[in-house]
Amino acid sequence: MSTTSPFDGLRFAFGTLTVLPVQVTRWDREAARGGMLTAPVAGLVVGGCAAGLGLLLLYLGASPPLAAVASAAVPAVLTRGLHLDGLADTADGLGSGKPAEDALRIMKQSDIGPFGVLTLVLVLLAQVAALTQLYGASWARGALAAVVSAVAARLALTLAARAGVPAARPEGLGAAVAGVVPVRGAVLTAGVVTLAAAGVGAWFGPYDAARTALAVLGALAVAELLLRHCTRRFGGVTGDVFGGLAETAATTALLVLCLGR
Repeated sequence: MSTTSPFDGLRFAFGTLTVLPVQVTRWDREAARGGMLTAPVAGLVVGGCAAGLGLLLLYLGASPPLAAVASAAVPAVLTRGLHLDGLADTADGLGSGKPAEDALRIMKQSDIGPFGVLTLVLVLLAQVAALTQLYGASWARGALAAVVSAVAARLALTLAARAGVPAARPEGLGAAVAGVVPVRGAVLTAGVVTLAAAGVGAWFGPYDAARTALAVLGALAVAELLLRHCTRRFGGVTGDVFGGLAETAATTALLVLCLGR
């Protein structure tokens, strides 16, 4: 019987959700469970890199829009664009209006259709616009938003991998992680991340603490709506759906953080 290292899950999370040079030593369901439970940790690193580049550019005299573009680009680079590609493929599958089998075949094609292109453009514009507003308010708010959105994106994947959510295909990343996370563990992880976000937001005041927590919860709520829709349309989740959920959650978190400013 194999022993489980607490680092197996982290290796799985970083090895599958980032391009960082982390060797995944185990691909079994137990490692996948640990990886999806620790997915927000990978998001913390990705968000930290995004915020770091944005702050560096501001320090060097760049404008908030340029810092925003850089912060939006870093997560794409650190995931090889897989989440954005998944978002586009999911949009094409949903927009096709075809039965599940045909929609899944459309999603597997290498090209991007009109629904995918339009969705990518709108999502990236929304992310850059939101980060521009937040960096314009203060460097600290922009940096916090970059981190919170990246963490919320990966937290949405934790919840999407919970027990009871089926895989649409018998192969691929979606099948490898579908249903591996106990519901209680997913909810506990969401609660811890939300409280941590509120705690960091409290540095700006009680109103910002509530808004930061709401950004995480809002991101999860919108991602959950998309997850349920995809599950109904495709019969379950795929790797593309996971990518779409991550980008949807990240964008929602950024938009909520802009509200009331």
